[in-house]
Amino acid sequence: MIYQRTIKKDIQLTGIGIHSGKKATLKMYPADPNTGIIFKRVDIKDAEPMKADANSVGPTDNNTTLGSGAGAIHTVEHLLSALYGLGIDNVYIEIDGPEIPIMDGSSGSFVFVLKESGVENLNQTKKFMVILEKVRVEHKDTWAEIEPHQNLVIDSTIVFAHPTINTQNKVFEYSCTNYIEEISRARTFGMLRDVDALKRRGLIKGGSLDNAIVLDDFKVINDDGLRFQSEFVRHKILDTIGDFSLLGHELTGKITTYKSGHYLHNQLCRKILETPSCYEIVSASNLDKNVLEAHKLPQIAGLQLV
Repeated sequence: MIYQRTIKKDIQLTGIGIHSGKKATLKMYPADPNTGIIFKRVDIKDAEPMKADANSVGPTDNNTTLGSGAGAIHTVEHLLSALYGLGIDNVYIEIDGPEIPIMDGSSGSFVFVLKESGVENLNQTKKFMVILEKVRVEHKDTWAEIEPHQNLVIDSTIVFAHPTINTQNKVFEYSCTNYIEEISRARTFGMLRDVDALKRRGLIKGGSLDNAIVLDDFKVINDDGLRFQSEFVRHKILDTIGDFSLLGHELTGKITTYKSGHYLHNQLCRKILETPSCYEIVSASNLDKNVLEAHKLPQIAGLQLV
């Protein structure tokens, strides 16, 4: 049986927000079954806790934000992706600033501290959102859809007019092991020529070669190069997992995206929630054993991030 999970002990880490440029300390605490993922700003007096929920998403400009205005929490997608990747359903998260630390630009640092702290099974079985019919959203020349499948599969295509990226496609079949090995270390990326324009919009104030892949007009300028040849599309899958975790349950369905981003992901999540006929919430005890096997947490002593 696959049970709901939380963390075994408190976690604390500190880092810079990639967009705000502000230092923040993030703390995570164990939570009871059926709590979900709960965020709270502790730098704002009487701030209300916010549940990680697709309908609570505010701005999606180059990141996924929970809430809006001065009390919003920005760039939640990488942390949420790590939690989903390890099958962690319940945790309290406190932050003393406006943005989740970017760490190295991937979810690998979060996976590392979560594994080091330990993941604990709770006394309630997991519930899955099983997709029953296709749902699709489109925006200009981009689109995203979800359709029935026995496990979570993500088929992602990105297109960039850059010789290092061009068109990349990857089909990823979820398991905890596959997430850790194939997705968690893929970093966010951007073009050097876009830096000034993004900063004028109040973005990437904390961006650097330490927390993003940066490309000039011809190549990657990071000294250490790429971690994977397809690191760009792998990071898109990382973001997709984080954004779709906001549905509140682990998924069985195939997500296909073409040139998608946070806005489109959130639009598809909202459409799913607005279409009750397209899904069913099912206890893990009623799922195929192959699905349950994929969600087993591997016993890994630690991750070496290189």
